[in-house]
Amino acid sequence: MVKYRISGVWKDMNNVITHYAFHTVSENTISRAVKKTKAEAIKLLETYGNTATTWVWNYNQSFWSIGENIEVVNGSDGKYLRSNPNEKITDNLGHLIDFDWINP
Repeated sequence: MVKYRISGVWKDMNNVITHYAFHTVSENTISRAVKKTKAEAIKLLETYGNTATTWVWNYNQSFWSIGENIEVVNGSDGKYLRSNPNEKITDNLGHLIDFDWINP
């Protein structure tokens, strides 16, 4: 059982998320971000017992805040990650920091 936080995304030219910034949560620390492909992210979160939440930068407090639970869903175009479905204004992790300015 591994807990993850996802703090950001990378998108393609069509504004579709292709990669995620994964952090591993341990008892005393949270790892630096590791860039995971969509397929890798899905595999990690489909592993029994693994969980993930969004990790959102709070600009008012200058601190990271734990956000929404993330799940794998099977949509019409295949599997993808989704945050609390239809319960928040956020757009299936599209609201996270856009890390496109960071090269691989």
